[in-house]
Amino acid sequence: MDTCKEKNMNSEFSVNGRMVTVFKADNPCSPAVYLNSYDDEEGEKVQHELKNSSVDVNLIVISSLDWNSDMSPYSAPSVFRHAPDFSGGAAKYLGLLTENIIPAAEEITGPVKWRGIAGYSLAGLFALYSLFMTDAFSRCASVSGSLWYPGFSSFAAQHEMMVRPQCIYFSLGDRECRTRNPVLSTVQGETENIVSLIQGKGIPAVFRLNEGGHHDNPSLRTAEGIRWITSFRP
Repeated sequence: MDTCKEKNMNSEFSVNGRMVTVFKADNPCSPAVYLNSYDDEEGEKVQHELKNSSVDVNLIVISSLDWNSDMSPYSAPSVFRHAPDFSGGAAKYLGLLTENIIPAAEEITGPVKWRGIAGYSLAGLFALYSLFMTDAFSRCASVSGSLWYPGFSSFAAQHEMMVRPQCIYFSLGDRECRTRNPVLSTVQGETENIVSLIQGKGIPAVFRLNEGGHHDNPSLRTAEGIRWITSFRP
């Protein structure tokens, strides 16, 4: 842990250049949800939405990420014009998350009831990928997850999760597949295939379609995913 300080009653620290903000729950032994976020502001918006709906959870937001590396499970060519390729650094980042960030965050929160992971876009892909690579998380919210990622459906079909999750939440905007990009246009079909695969294993999973495109209401959608996995009763 490189630095630590209090900010508006929340704790902030950095680990290897990643900024971590711990929004501590009101009650002891509450769940902890780890949210990989594109920036600090998005995490604050999600926390605000959760508070407004009376969800008492330790929300740990990690930002300042190397987005195309930390969130990508393996190397793949870019699907965006003039954008760098995906370099596949997720396994390395997941090690940092589980070995360094989680212990430091839970020194602040104290013992947690259970631990979940959530994310939007590429971070939604990473959240699901993490279940195949570690037993650290028992619940997952993949919100507008980039499940169009080349080869990921095959990866999910060919690998078993490290631990049987208690539940998984998936959502997409109903216009996300309406794009001329031939890879991005597969997102709804690929998501539905993965949901069916997971449900076929008897794992509780739900898929929600929200109104709008990929960039509509990300904090609200993310909060809804976290709210769902928090309220789920096995």
